[in-house]
Amino acid sequence: MLEVKDINVHFGVIHALKGISLKVNDGEIVTLIGANGAGKTTTLRTISGLKKVTSGSVIHDGVDITNLSAQDRVKRGIIQVPEGRRVFPTMTVLENLELGAYLRRDKAGINNDLKMVYERFPILSDRKKQMAGTLSGGEQQMLAMGRALMSRPKILFLDEPSMGLAPLLVQEIFSIIKDINKTGTTIFLVEQNAAMALQIAHQAYVMETGTIVLSGTGKELMQSDGIKKAYLGG
Repeated sequence: MLEVKDINVHFGVIHALKGISLKVNDGEIVTLIGANGAGKTTTLRTISGLKKVTSGSVIHDGVDITNLSAQDRVKRGIIQVPEGRRVFPTMTVLENLELGAYLRRDKAGINNDLKMVYERFPILSDRKKQMAGTLSGGEQQMLAMGRALMSRPKILFLDEPSMGLAPLLVQEIFSIIKDINKTGTTIFLVEQNAAMALQIAHQAYVMETGTIVLSGTGKELMQSDGIKKAYLGG
C-alpha cells in the first residue's frame, strides 16, 4: 500500500532523514520505534505531506505522491493522528468528530461512521456535547482516533498514541488499535513504548539518528538481544 524510497529531509543544514526506505503492506500494522529525536515524527510528517523531501519518493497504491499536498493525501485516505492528540479544545466532542469528515459529502455514510465511532468509544457518546479541552488525556486520545476514523482512512498514522497515558489506558489504546486493524484499516504506528508496539506489529523498523538501522517482524525484533537491551529493558 505504501512505499517510501530513499527519502532525505533537511531542516536547514540539519540532515534529519538520511535515505529512509520502508514498506507498509495492505492490512498490516507496521511500527517505527526509536529513541526521542530519532526522526520518527519527521518520517510521519513527510509521508503525510507536512514536510517536503529533499530527495527520494513516496508511493501510495502504486502512485507517486511525493509532490502531493497534505490535503490531497488525506483525499487518498492517508490520515494521521498527531503526537499530543491536537484536538480542538474549544469545540465539542461532536464538532471535533464532524471535522474528521470535513472532506466528505455522504451524509448517510457520515452518520453511520459517527455511530461506529460512538460504539467503539462509548465515552465519546457520553461526552459529545462537552468541550474537547476538558477531556482527560486518554479521552482526548480516543477523540483524536475517532476523528481520524471519520475520514475513512485507508492507512492510519498514529504518532505516539500512548504518550502521557496511565498503564491501564495504554493497554486499552493498544487493544483499540488492534481492533481497528482487524476491521481492515492498515496502520503505521510510531511509538516509544517499544514493547507494546512490537507485540501488535506485523512488521517493524528501528530508527536511530535519522536512519533505519534494523527491520523485521515484530516477533523477530522482540527476540533481538540488541533491541532488548536498547528498548525493552532486557
